[in-house]
Amino acid sequence: MNPFIAQYIPVADLIAQTFGPDCEVVLHDLTTPQKSVVYTVNNHVTGRRLGQSFDRLVPQVMLSRELENDVVANYYFRTAQGKLIRSSTALLRDGTGEAAGAICVNLDTTAVTRGLEWLQGMLPGREEAAPAREEPPAAGPAHVGDMVTEVIDQIIGGKDISRLHREEKLELIRVMDQRGVFLMKGAVERVGARMGISRVTVYSYIDEARGK
Repeated sequence: MNPFIAQYIPVADLIAQTFGPDCEVVLHDLTTPQKSVVYTVNNHVTGRRLGQSFDRLVPQVMLSRELENDVVANYYFRTAQGKLIRSSTALLRDGTGEAAGAICVNLDTTAVTRGLEWLQGMLPGREEAAPAREEPPAAGPAHVGDMVTEVIDQIIGGKDISRLHREEKLELIRVMDQRGVFLMKGAVERVGARMGISRVTVYSYIDEARGK
């Protein structure tokens, strides 16, 4: 296992032991995105398995509008088995500032939800729908590509690329890198086309943004 990710195993174990068997913790190694899941605790909660890809992280976390300070906290989804999951994820950056991993905490709220439903049943008019969505399927290549393009457009906004100075372009690349855009296949080409620069220039900007 990547030593940088391995150092978070005690943290994963600590979280799972603190919150009990209904709490699943998953560690991702984003340097191997197609088999990013490298450690799980209590994986019966959602069924995450070693060797799975990071596809589900793409729409839920890495390209989420809610990503702030490398964290997306307290979003809900339902698994195919109907479990209501409260989930939080943090990106893990290495010494160069690159998003090298992620730690995900998935809490099965089924027991709590049933208790609340029973209590709400005792108080007429207090029923509320659970703030959940069905667990999204693994994002396909085309869907991921569309999301990458959307995030690139969000970051660039209404800026006229042709009028930007080099440092301004470099800052755009830095923000994209922080959002994990360049972990997605084909992202370099999409950014180059959108900004009117070559692949070589994009890679050069990435290296510079990472201090290489």
